[in-house]
Amino acid sequence: MADIRAMSPDQMDDAVLNLKKERFNLRFQRATGQLENTSRMKQARREIARIKTVAAQKRAKMR
Repeated sequence: MADIRAMSPDQMDDAVLNLKKERFNLRFQRATGQLENTSRMKQARREIARIKTVAAQKRAKMR
């Protein structure tokens, strides 16, 4: 969490975008039977939520 809080808003947006791309690729791997680490899908989803939560908190403080 400390790493996420240290990110700038632009870095957070980039991180969310990268994680969404990763989730997209993981879904394809799962569908084709190539996904080895199935827990990574859940981890990526939670990381996206964490980053979005911290971003919303920072936006609320700026108001």
